[in-house]
Amino acid sequence: MSVPAYASVAEILAAVRVNVMGVSGTVLSTVDGLLVAADTESSHPESVAALSASAHSIAWRLAAETGGGALRELVTRSAGRHVVIEAVGERALLTVIGDEGLDMTGLGSELSDAVERLAAILRGDAPA
Repeated sequence: MSVPAYASVAEILAAVRVNVMGVSGTVLSTVDGLLVAADTESSHPESVAALSASAHSIAWRLAAETGGGALRELVTRSAGRHVVIEAVGERALLTVIGDEGLDMTGLGSELSDAVERLAAILRGDAPA
């Protein structure tokens, strides 16, 4: 199920959690680690925002150092947990927290739509 064009930030974040098996939370933050919005009960959103910005910064630098282009996604897999950080334009990050059963294929298609809609809201092209 896709998110309607008029969806708010909160609705977009909730849709990722509801529509993808294994997602337990989502956090939208600025690239410098400030919390914008969150849909999670399993993690401290402010901490996730700050840590996501740090991880993204290091991964961005690593991609640049190794000759890669623009960083699209950062995935961390640990025992019992997945964390996916996706760039939302140049100013924001969408962090998805999931369990071991996270449907990575379903997440990929859902994230593509969510990132596009969030980017439009942040640019001012869509209602917040």
